[in-house]
Amino acid sequence: MKKNILYILPLMLMALVLTSCEKDEIKSQSVITADSYTQNQFDKWLEANYRNPYNIDFKYRYEEIESDYNYYTVPADMDASIIMAHLVKYLCVETYNEVASVDFTRSYFPKMFYLIGTWEFRNNGSYILGTAEGGKKILLAGINELKSHLGSADELNHYYIKTIHHEFTHILNQTRDYPTSFRQVTPNSYVNDSQFSEPYVNVYLQRGFITAYAQTEPREDFAEMVSEYVTHTAGWWEEQMVAADTKWSEDVNQTETGRALIEQKLDIVRAYMFDTWGIDMDKLRDCILRRQDNVTSGLVDLTSITVE
Repeated sequence: MKKNILYILPLMLMALVLTSCEKDEIKSQSVITADSYTQNQFDKWLEANYRNPYNIDFKYRYEEIESDYNYYTVPADMDASIIMAHLVKYLCVETYNEVASVDFTRSYFPKMFYLIGTWEFRNNGSYILGTAEGGKKILLAGINELKSHLGSADELNHYYIKTIHHEFTHILNQTRDYPTSFRQVTPNSYVNDSQFSEPYVNVYLQRGFITAYAQTEPREDFAEMVSEYVTHTAGWWEEQMVAADTKWSEDVNQTETGRALIEQKLDIVRAYMFDTWGIDMDKLRDCILRRQDNVTSGLVDLTSITVE
């Protein structure tokens, strides 16, 4: 239904424009702009918690130039944007402060977050949760759906938090590339845009991938390995490995079980994160899980914009 609305909405807007064109001049620029505005309390909070300590620009106002013209997008809700700003700070920024260092976060964490209200839907039935650009910007989509997922750590991770860790991994890889040996574990098994089609959508574990999306190409595979590992418990990971502990019967060239392939990748990922960035992935996971439990149990105030 939401995908249909995205296609219908432009027709509705066009109808409104056509019925009013006799009275109003049609402008080529977007009617939603952030070129000038009066700073509100949220802006002051963002300045105190993002810009001043980390030089991060957290953009919640809709800016056409920051959006992808290939998708229909809408502005992010103000209240949901406040909650997301707290979540990014508590579950991501301060997590890397704790596990790596404040200097690490200041040096490598993206310098811009941009929020949009809806997901970016693609023609293959999937939708984009977020993107990373040039090692400096992360776009987070679907912000207007955030409140409905706050009570579930799994849902928060699936739609938002995992996305941030995934995209941050891309930024780290863009700064210092991951080993070529990772690409050689399953070199001929990537399927590009067919990852959500049959049979790949159901047999990714047996094929040696931690998610269906990881089958896209090596760069996405690496980022999925990091983000899935650090946002799930050891018990969840072992459940995936048990399910992966077989070969995909249709691939006669697959000589190892999916579990063996994923564990080879994990060894490379662990070594890269520790040797290159000094980050122990188990400590990072423990920190993230502890903090997300605090969020879902209501111990973290996600709405205050008081500047201390």
